[in-house]
Amino acid sequence: MKRLVYLFLVAAWATGCSSDNSNAKLEVRLTDAPGDYEEVNIDIQEVEVHTAAGDQDSGWKTLDIKPGVYNILKLTNGLDTLLGTLELPAGRVSQVRLVLGDNNSVKIDGETKLLETPSAQQSGLKLNVQADLIEGVTYRLTLDFDAARSIVTKGNGGYSLKPVIRTLSEATSGAIKGVVNPAASTPAIYVVRTTVGDTIATAYTDATGRFLVRAVEPGSYTVKFSPKTGYEATERTGVTVSLGAVTDLGTINIP
Repeated sequence: MKRLVYLFLVAAWATGCSSDNSNAKLEVRLTDAPGDYEEVNIDIQEVEVHTAAGDQDSGWKTLDIKPGVYNILKLTNGLDTLLGTLELPAGRVSQVRLVLGDNNSVKIDGETKLLETPSAQQSGLKLNVQADLIEGVTYRLTLDFDAARSIVTKGNGGYSLKPVIRTLSEATSGAIKGVVNPAASTPAIYVVRTTVGDTIATAYTDATGRFLVRAVEPGSYTVKFSPKTGYEATERTGVTVSLGAVTDLGTINIP
């Protein structure tokens, strides 16, 4: 039985270390400031994020989103919707680009009217972000669409869309990192919430003994290390995780 458990942990270690521990996670969400309309429907086809490490052409990374029409007036008073998530190397995110389709409309007095959208905005509306991401931490980037200021009445009675959007970035988690000695002990790592005793995250060391537990909510934890046969379990108590920060446990000696 012990042998089977060990084989399971080794397999899980291989899976857990398949993603790059130097990455951060970014969630891109859409919300709206209220406007005096019945509906404001925005056709979102693509969302891209630009990292400062790349140039203006090569630094763009595309989110996996569900393209479609979003009625942004449903996203007011603290409500939002998740457009997509992306893992990317820790560092600076400089811009986000919103690519719109041509199926944009506004509903006024029960009548839906097409919103004319300049071709430059359809090909990509660039928004400044300038946010620094730390490895292992999850961030929320909110695109706050101002419906009232984004719809312009034309002289012929029609309407055009000139998006006014502000970007809000914030960390939503912290992380825990460290290194075990010896690396050959290959422990499974369990992060247990101190107050209720629930395991909220699991991680595994890499070949050098290093580990990073990502997306941990702020709070107090016990971090338990369960090594392979021949080594003894150990733990660290009173581990505090803060929002937007990585708690470094240093070297954990496995007896």
